[in-house]
This record gives sequence, structure tokens and C-alpha cells, in this order.
Amino acid sequence: MIKDNIKIIREGKIKKNKYIVYWMQAAQRVENNPALNYAIQKANEIEVPLFVFFNLTDNFPDANYRHYYFMLEGLKEVEEKLKNKDIKFIIKTGDVTKNITALSKKAVMLVTDRGYLKVIREWKKKIAELIDCRFLMVNTNTIVPVDIVSDKEEYAAYTIRKKVMNKIDRFIDVCNNNYKLENKSVELNFEGVKLDNIDKVINNLDIDISAKPSKFFTGGRSEAVKRLEYFMNNKLIKYEEYGSNPDQDCTSKLSPYLHFGQISPHYIYKRIKKSKIKADSFIEQLVVRRELSFNFIYYNKNYDNSLKNILPDWAYKSLMEHIEDKREFNYSLKDLENYETHDEYWNTAQKEMVLSGYMNGYMRMYWGKKILEWTNNPQKAFDIALYLNNKYLLDGRDPNGYTGVAWIFGKHDRAWKERKIFGKVRYMNKNGLDRKFNMDKYLKKVSKLG
Repeated sequence: MIKDNIKIIREGKIKKNKYIVYWMQAAQRVENNPALNYAIQKANEIEVPLFVFFNLTDNFPDANYRHYYFMLEGLKEVEEKLKNKDIKFIIKTGDVTKNITALSKKAVMLVTDRGYLKVIREWKKKIAELIDCRFLMVNTNTIVPVDIVSDKEEYAAYTIRKKVMNKIDRFIDVCNNNYKLENKSVELNFEGVKLDNIDKVINNLDIDISAKPSKFFTGGRSEAVKRLEYFMNNKLIKYEEYGSNPDQDCTSKLSPYLHFGQISPHYIYKRIKKSKIKADSFIEQLVVRRELSFNFIYYNKNYDNSLKNILPDWAYKSLMEHIEDKREFNYSLKDLENYETHDEYWNTAQKEMVLSGYMNGYMRMYWGKKILEWTNNPQKAFDIALYLNNKYLLDGRDPNGYTGVAWIFGKHDRAWKERKIFGKVRYMNKNGLDRKFNMDKYLKKVSKLG
């Protein structure tokens, strides 16, 4: 294991005790999981048992029925695969701090996967103050750890590209080990949640049920690998030319699986690189743009609340200078959520998101720009875009999601020709869609969703 892939949260003493705990959170998979590999390796070295723990909290910010169902489908597969490896897997509901603290009392050490959202970082900071065993994190869901790529918030893709690509070879093989646990038995008086009936589990959670599970995505690593293989065999060859086209179906649709850590970015990268097909555009999205988004939310604590504190000065100033500009259309959140605007393309994009949990990447940009155009205050527009993004998209509520919404308002972009409402922030219009794409084909494709 590469030292830079591990971050110690609490030194603690490695004292003789009953077991090692791997607190699974960001990497919800068994294969290609550096944190699980490290925990097994240490359990074998110290000659103690290991078990994997997952805390199912019903107050995770903005998470709802759709997200929980997809996640639990993946965790059910994790449970089955860990059982095949003779590793106990326990899911517990309730307060994560109390549960982890209780488990740590008999733990040699606590291992977890590294999370970057504020809520996860706050959990781990608080837990580190309450326990006395060693507590460390292993990077699992970016190829290169964020603070190894850069020690500051990067301005744009061009400022981070070389930094991450120059380090990728050093970290790309951290998922390779597949250790076998030697000490399998551990007695625990700790009742866990059973995943034999996902609906029953969800019904016992106090969560928002307004966004129903997607009929078009099934959670779990096996499904993610199927999608990757299908993409490589049928779509990758067209991705360079048509990857952004909403009228085509050339994307991998792996973002929900990456969001929940059900598939490793290392694994995807290596599979793509072994292909003889040109894949520069895909690698740009998987590595450069994705790691830029992690950089943003790691170094900017305002990523989910304050335009003033996340935008470059030119963008925020320009938007504020045009805040009084008259809007031809001004839609409420209800209008937008129910895709009831004058713009058929926008309504279709919103419908795609609501019904499927996914939206084409180019349409996400158009969708967000129109929210800015049709709302009388940029901060309000930002809040609305985040709300809709986080509620309906399976890959919402993560670094890519927050960064994508911030981009709409000028983050990681450059100044453009000044115009009404947008100022110098990039503008997009319906005519641009018509020039570039077969939008009738896109409308028909989405109409088939339901």
C-alpha cells in the first residue's frame, strides 16, 4: 500500500484487542477496494479477525428513497460477496458517531475509506475525538488523493490536468491486491439490519419518499461492470465524436455507480487504457474533470451554499451587475420541478432527470443555464439547481454534482462576451441545440421513458 494513499486521523495505540473494523462508507464494493484490502492485510499481520461495518443513517443530506434504494441494492451485493470471503458484514441504523464509538472500544484499529463531503469529514473528525484506537482513512474513490494532486483549490481544468496526470501511474495499481482473511471468526453482540427485503428496510427509515426508485438503473458492482463492458464494446468508439450529444446514446452511465463507490475509478481507467480505441475525451471526464470536482469541494467549504464564496471574482461581480435585468420568463420551483415551462427542450431534460435519475451531460449545462436565466436572483437560481440536481439525479449530492451546478454560474470557466442577465458568464440557447444536435430524436428518446 502506498503511504500517500493513507491518511491517519488519530494515531492511537495498536493494542491487543478483539478485532479490526473496516467502516465502509464511500467505497461500497468488495473488489478493487484499497481500504478493504488494507484492513484485511492488517488483520492478517496482527492476527485478529476483521468485520466490515456500514452505518445506515436516515438523515444524510438530501438523500431520498431513490438514492437509498439504489445504494441498498449495491450493499446487498456487498453482503453476499463478503459472506463468500468469510467476512462478517454488519449494517446498523442510528447515530453514526455512537455506533462507531461503541464498536471501537474493542477494536485494534478503525479503518475507513476517505470521504470528501463536509458531512462525512465532520463525522470522522468527531469520531476521532471520541475513540482511543488508531483511526485511519484509505483513499478509494479518486485515483490520486486530492491533497497529493494539489495543496490548493485549482482554478480550472487546465491548471490541474498535468498535476493529476503526472501522478496517475504511481497510484493506479493500489486496488490490485486481493488479500484473503486468515482469522475469520469474531463474536459480536451487535444486531444488524437484514437486506433480504430492501423495501422493508427503507420503510423503517425516516426519509423523503417523493422521488421513487429509478426503473432504469440497478445498483451494485456487477451491474456497473456490465455497463462498462457494454460501453467499451458498443459505445466507446463513438464517444470522442458523439459523447456529448443528447440525441445519441454514447455515454457509459457509470456516474451513479462511481457516486456510491460501487465501481473503482482505477478499474475503469485501466480497462479503458487497455482498449485500442482512442479515449482521450473519456479519460478527461473520468480523471481530470472528476478529480477537479473533488479538489473543489475539498478546498472550498462553501461548495453547497454561497455563490459569492465559490465563484471567481469576475463571475460573481458580473452576475451581480445584472441582477436587476428584466427576465422574459420567471418560473417558480414548482413550475421547474414539474417541467412546466415554455421550453420543450428544457422540459424534456427535466423529465429525463425526474423519471430516470439521469440527464445527458450537455443537457445538464443547458438545463442549468436556463434556471439562471429564468430566476430573478443568481443565488436563488443556484439553490434551485442544487435542489433539483440533488433530489432526482442518482449521481447528485457528490463532488461532480456540486461542481457541475457551480460551473453553470462561472466556476472553472472563463469570461465571455457580456450580455443581459448572464453578464460575462457563459450563455447557452435553444438555437445552439438545434444547430448541433437532432433534438427531435432526443425528444422521442425521453418520451419513451414514461
